[in-house]
Amino acid sequence: MLGIVVSRADSASVHIGDQLRAVADWEQFTDESGPDAGGGGTVYRTDGAVIREFEEWHLHLDRPAAIFDDPDLLVFASRHSGETGPLLTAHHTGNFGPADHGGEPNALARACPNAHDAVLDALREHAPERYEVGMECTHHGPTTVGAPSMFVEVGSAQAQWDDPEACRAVAKAILDLRDVSSDQPAGDGSTVDSDRRHLVGFGGGHYTPRFERIVRETGWSVGHIAADWGLDAIEDDRDRPAVIEEAFQQSAAAYGLVEGDKPRLTEIIEEYGYRAVTETWVRETDGVDLDLVEAIEDELGQIEEGVRFGDRVPSHEGTDFEVTSLPAELVDEASGIDREAASDRIAARTLAFQTEEGGTRPTETVVLADDAERAAIIDDLVEILAERYDEIHRKDGRIVARTEQFDPEKAKTFGLSEGPAFGRLASGEAVEVDGRTIPPEKVQTEREVSFEL
Repeated sequence: MLGIVVSRADSASVHIGDQLRAVADWEQFTDESGPDAGGGGTVYRTDGAVIREFEEWHLHLDRPAAIFDDPDLLVFASRHSGETGPLLTAHHTGNFGPADHGGEPNALARACPNAHDAVLDALREHAPERYEVGMECTHHGPTTVGAPSMFVEVGSAQAQWDDPEACRAVAKAILDLRDVSSDQPAGDGSTVDSDRRHLVGFGGGHYTPRFERIVRETGWSVGHIAADWGLDAIEDDRDRPAVIEEAFQQSAAAYGLVEGDKPRLTEIIEEYGYRAVTETWVRETDGVDLDLVEAIEDELGQIEEGVRFGDRVPSHEGTDFEVTSLPAELVDEASGIDREAASDRIAARTLAFQTEEGGTRPTETVVLADDAERAAIIDDLVEILAERYDEIHRKDGRIVARTEQFDPEKAKTFGLSEGPAFGRLASGEAVEVDGRTIPPEKVQTEREVSFEL
């Protein structure tokens, strides 16, 4: 069940509540189990959702989920204040450092990474044309809610808080969360957080374009986000490790995406048994079974060291694979002719492969679902050789390639030096020198290379 919290102290919240009741059919009833100011009194219920109103500002509420009937997810319909212009936004709650705006210091509420993902999609779908959609770092209370929760907001000033079109968009996005799980599944019925595609975010500013991009473009979800200023706000260094660990626990996450160079933060993350990752790691593992990621990294090295996943991954089940080597000289030669094509051909037939030069150049080490694919990759790379070589054949377990190519030293014996005529000869065009025609074949030398298979 989705619980929706409306604050009478917040005009935007009241307007969103009005729009919620306008876009769905609600049953109204009176709940005398709690005070009218604390979520009792008049209550609204529809299929999969309940609205309760509170007199207090959202960020000062304590255990608001208790008045609901065991909600799976709690959403605070709220205003957003700032200098950002028309904006619809969502974020989790808690305090990295002092509790200047509700809740307790160095405490975090339970996040809802998967539902947060879904509400951003819904806000983008329903937003009026003039409104941007964004996400924010974790930055205020409440810290004790009693259920996975988040704020969904309209901003950023009175004109937007009173805008029925914007408030209706937020209302529709909130209602779209009915039957949406707070967390991504852990996989195969597991409840282990390392099996979930949940991230904790570290670094950046109040608004979080990097993490928003991750949510929008990959299958990963983001829980709590500690902006740089939030990490700095943890005044006592002795408190920092415990707050960082709580960010993982309250996000049901085992991976932390660290923005910028933060070696001490990375140490703390790893000391508590979590993993600090990069955006490259997140994007490379998108859609890849996380057990397979772990198994391949254990065998080949980390993604940050150049491991890349191939096109065979989506259809592969389990963690069985073969690590083998391609002919290194053949890979180098094909990459020198067309690096992108060589990488694409290798990726097309592998579970993973090792790269260098920032992930742009494949090496000979590959991971295969079936060792028989090795021969097919070699055939693919030989096809690339045909772009440069005139003749290619196999002989005694080797690939032999031959070509006729321009020989600058031969050209000089005909009295040519660097210049236009030199260039035309190099491109296969006959030229005249001192009244004599020099055909291109006169200045060519046969080149032969071979590659052990």
